[in-house]
Amino acid sequence: MVATCLHLAGFVCSFVGWIGVVVATATNDWVVTCGYTITTCRKMDELGSKGLWADCVMATGLYHCKPLVDILILPELGLCHTAFSNVESLILPFSACAYFYFRYVQACRALMIAASVLGLPAIFLLITVLPCIRMGHEPGAAKYRRSQLGGILIILLAMCGVVATIWFPVCAHRETTIMSFGYSLYTGWIGSALCLFGGCVIVCCSGDAQTFGENRFYYGSGSSSPTHAKSAHV
Repeated sequence: MVATCLHLAGFVCSFVGWIGVVVATATNDWVVTCGYTITTCRKMDELGSKGLWADCVMATGLYHCKPLVDILILPELGLCHTAFSNVESLILPFSACAYFYFRYVQACRALMIAASVLGLPAIFLLITVLPCIRMGHEPGAAKYRRSQLGGILIILLAMCGVVATIWFPVCAHRETTIMSFGYSLYTGWIGSALCLFGGCVIVCCSGDAQTFGENRFYYGSGSSSPTHAKSAHV
């Protein structure tokens, strides 16, 4: 019973966390950028937000976004030198500068998309091993293997989300001044943490193959209520 409850708790945490990762991937409010105070930036129309897919400007009553379609274009050499300190510019070659300055967006995109896609088979596998789901007369070992595979996929999903949601604000801070984190980044952090917790619970604490074999409901032909054992006749 305890293993079943832990498995259900891990599934719920994983599902909610995956939804959070998908929301973070689809939205653009990852970091709020401004070089001055919020009031000054609003007056100068310089308060903005940056995400995986667009740079947005937030002014009074206006919200304008510019899609990030030119991040594959290498920056000018002078831009790289202004983006990094003088010491770093002397040490890092131009290719490394371009990589750290632009390519992190592509890498974070790939990680978040991979996390979102990994959630589909993982959630499907975990649904098929719930105690209320029965697929023919399959042995408990088959459910156990699917449960372990689903939990491992959830953990991989969480690691992709953790790396992307930490890497993005660190690299974005080198481009411009970050005032705060946006709701998309918080959603990604919470979703990744829930997936990591849920995946670990499913892999480590949801029982063994024998437990999955015992967690079945059998229905008799003459009764509408589930029973776990045959009636004894005296």
